[in-house]
Amino acid sequence: MSVIERPDGTPERFSPPVSPAAEPFWAATRERRLVLQWCRSCDRPIHFPREACPRCLGAELEFRPASGLGTVHAVSVMPKPANPTMAERAPYAVALVDLDEGVRMLTNVVGVDPWSVAVGVRVAVAWEPLADGRHLAVFVPAGGEPTP
Repeated sequence: MSVIERPDGTPERFSPPVSPAAEPFWAATRERRLVLQWCRSCDRPIHFPREACPRCLGAELEFRPASGLGTVHAVSVMPKPANPTMAERAPYAVALVDLDEGVRMLTNVVGVDPWSVAVGVRVAVAWEPLADGRHLAVFVPAGGEPTP
């Protein structure tokens, strides 16, 4: 994992590596589009992108547009980050988000007090630019009442 530094020498968020299976996912992020891999054999969504379906081991996979909406399944606020590239962001919310399509993503919830992020809160995808032109999917509160 390489750390990219800003001109002032402070670390910037690192750019995640791209596997061959994930290339279409990351290509879509350049256009700020969220796509998910789907197995054509069992018609189920997959995240993170892989070479074969983890459910049926099918290899007929394709990418489809995702709604970008979900619900916080779990959240942890990081008051002191272990990763120095996140030091300026502390405290920040790390969350598992259940997308409406049926997969779970590890992400950050941004744009609000991290201590206000709670299980059941509805969220929508937002995009954080990366140094190489890709974007990282982060989430913001979508409004409305939390789901039980």
